[in-house]
Amino acid sequence: MTQTNMLTMIGEALDGLNRSERKVAEVILADPQTATRSSIAVLAKAAQVSEPTVNRFCKRFNVKGFPDFKLTLAQSLAGGVPYVNRHVEPDDSAENYTPKIIDATIAALVYAKEKLNPAVVNLAVDQLIQAKQIFFYGLGASGPVAQDAQHKFFRFNIPVNAYDDVLMQRMVASSCGTGDVIVTISYTGRTRETIEVAELARASGATVIGITAPDSPLAACCSVVLGVDAPEDTDVYMPMTSRTVHLSIIDVLATGVTLRRGPDFLGHLKKIKDSLKATRHERQGSDT
Repeated sequence: MTQTNMLTMIGEALDGLNRSERKVAEVILADPQTATRSSIAVLAKAAQVSEPTVNRFCKRFNVKGFPDFKLTLAQSLAGGVPYVNRHVEPDDSAENYTPKIIDATIAALVYAKEKLNPAVVNLAVDQLIQAKQIFFYGLGASGPVAQDAQHKFFRFNIPVNAYDDVLMQRMVASSCGTGDVIVTISYTGRTRETIEVAELARASGATVIGITAPDSPLAACCSVVLGVDAPEDTDVYMPMTSRTVHLSIIDVLATGVTLRRGPDFLGHLKKIKDSLKATRHERQGSDT
């Protein structure tokens, strides 16, 4: 078994695993680095399964047991192409790297689904639905996620804007007050400027919702934390799965706000959609 094959084989085996073993696989795929540092008891707890289940899962991959599995997994993390993606090898063809990237994204989304707390989602939606105005903040790769959030939330008749410039973020945060909501997006939660802006916003009286790593310095500054770790070391690799997970969380929040508005609000959303009809060619074969 080669180094890269360990992660690849776990992904390929997902559909054939029973429910308990699949939980183990999803936890490992979501954060293989943490898995290499975990005891069998810690990994079993994270996956919400028994220790024998973890051991049985490991032996599926031609290793002697959990310690041997961790060693092989750790070796696999040394693979990949630095500054690109840890799942991809330098000699991969399109036939190889295309499914690898998509499978890694699917695994990250499944992990996020399991870890995202519905109670915290409801709390975040509570704040957003009552907001006087909403600002989405993101730097670097999180900037486009903030822009996507603005694109969705402008529909809700709440003043909304997105900023990916730290000076604008600071100025807006300092001018906020009670009833204003800032949603700050950061995969690592360790960017100094992002943390400083969150602290400034809280000091101004704003509610700060963090879409970030749980237990990160940024999370400690937020009023509400939607904490999900994505299986990606962005200190080394290009942001991919982490960005996709955050986009999905924005979709979850936008859906929550829409549903809270109730059925009477659907007419407003239809009006926005109808405004685009004149800009598009009709579909071929369509009667409308």
